[in-house]
Amino acid sequence: MPKKPATRVKNAWTSPGLGAALIILLTVMAYLPAMGNGFIWDDDDHLTNNPSVLSDDGWVEIWSSLEASRYYPLTQTSFWVQHHLWGLRPRPYHVVNIALHAANAALLWVVLRRLKVPGAWVAAAVWAVHPVNVETVAWVTELKNTQSGFFFLLALWLFLQFEDESHPQDYMLAFLCGVAAMLSKPSTVVLPGVILCCAWWRRRRWTSIDLLRVAPLALAGFGMSVLTIVEQRHHVAGEITSDWTLSVMQRVVLAGRAVWFYAGKVVWPADFCFIYPRWDLQVHSVVGWLPLAGLGFLATALWLFRRERWAQAAAFGIGCFITCLLPVLGFLNIYFFRYSFVADHFQYLASMGLVALVVGAGTMISQRAGERGRLLGVIVSAIMLLSLGLSTWAQSHYYHDDETLWRATLSENPDCWLAHTNLGRDLSQNGHLPEAIAHWEQALRVKPDFSEAHYDLGVALARSDKLPEAIAHWEQALRTEPEYPELHYNLGVALARLGRTREAVEHFQHVLRIDPNFAEAHYQLGMALEKVNNFREAAHQYEEALRTKPDLVDAQQRLARLRSAP
Repeated sequence: MPKKPATRVKNAWTSPGLGAALIILLTVMAYLPAMGNGFIWDDDDHLTNNPSVLSDDGWVEIWSSLEASRYYPLTQTSFWVQHHLWGLRPRPYHVVNIALHAANAALLWVVLRRLKVPGAWVAAAVWAVHPVNVETVAWVTELKNTQSGFFFLLALWLFLQFEDESHPQDYMLAFLCGVAAMLSKPSTVVLPGVILCCAWWRRRRWTSIDLLRVAPLALAGFGMSVLTIVEQRHHVAGEITSDWTLSVMQRVVLAGRAVWFYAGKVVWPADFCFIYPRWDLQVHSVVGWLPLAGLGFLATALWLFRRERWAQAAAFGIGCFITCLLPVLGFLNIYFFRYSFVADHFQYLASMGLVALVVGAGTMISQRAGERGRLLGVIVSAIMLLSLGLSTWAQSHYYHDDETLWRATLSENPDCWLAHTNLGRDLSQNGHLPEAIAHWEQALRVKPDFSEAHYDLGVALARSDKLPEAIAHWEQALRTEPEYPELHYNLGVALARLGRTREAVEHFQHVLRIDPNFAEAHYQLGMALEKVNNFREAAHQYEEALRTKPDLVDAQQRLARLRSAP
């Protein structure tokens, strides 16, 4: 009789409901600071200034066009729904992201339990509070990670349940969730590969049935992969830059180095950075090939010891890890590679496999050491969860606003030209122009051909009445952005102020070839034409300015004066 209450307590603590509730509680506690964060960096592109999200019928463009901020139609639809529910207040968006991450951690635990991975609960809890995921959870744009991860894990769990119980509805739901994951973020096309890894882990072999079962998802993934390649080429093609022109050898070197980088951030969670330094890929140096050689050595060791339980567990964990990383290892062009070849949010799903492997290995070691070993395992797990949770708590503050984020980035990566440029913009908007100019100049010392820094610095110099210097930076920017209307417009205004009217006219005309509805360009062209006594064409330009912007008072006055002239 005295033993029954203890048995009930043990069952309660190992029950799915309570286990999931504890994971969710840990996640929410670790990410509490993120709930007070605002929008950062490209949240405007995906949400706050995205016409497809903000308009009532924008969902049509979201599903039918590549122009709606990349092709993540289900994620963009979620943004569209949220915007119609609570507008552009940032807190609800962060709450949704945190809630999805917590749900993902709970789902991971359920999946690991079904796979009979040792230490499943601890692994899921560690992944939930691991600081490598802060970039995903604290950044509103990365709803595409948390939402796709939810459908990915749900599909995996349903697929495993179908294997165990053979209910056709589980297979159909798994397929639908897999497609939903791909429509939320295309990198989840690796789902069939992860399912095959799980099938191997369960039976230590693959059968033709395994291949047939994943075939529909693989076909859907192939279609999504083709669409993603087209989409990335569409956006990359709009940039005149050599940032994506990597040779085959460079891509192979990049892949080997990236795998070790991501593994290192999971095993030794320190020195996280929003934009990591962009590597110099040394294909003609032995050093550049060492990471790939290390992977080859690891693969050889696992093959030689393939009958050992530890080697099989390592093969499963590392196999899932690398499979999930495949889309971001550099074999395909990704827009973000312009800034860095690696990013924490790239390994949101991949880190699950490595965390499960490390925690599972630790659990097995502690269990074999008897009662003292198990007690030590509990203590180590508690310390690990506490330290990881505190690190996540601290890092969540870095995503509070743009200025905080870029300063934190520069503290880890002082040569990040993107951070210098964007911090300069924030400082300029807040009235700190000299400091802003210093950051733009530093950005150009690191990356002399960065057109955005040239443009911003030119604007700042023009505001300081340093027109010749401003013109020099804008002309430099035009070498990489020849069809940027604002550049031509600002150049035209500055040239007109310096009395170089004919050059100004050429730039205003170029603006209007790009954007015929640029009202201010029509107005400025009209003034320039007046200076060369072309009054009839000047009046026409004022009329065009008022056609697109009827409340342009200066154009109204100038047009009235021309019409009243004898």
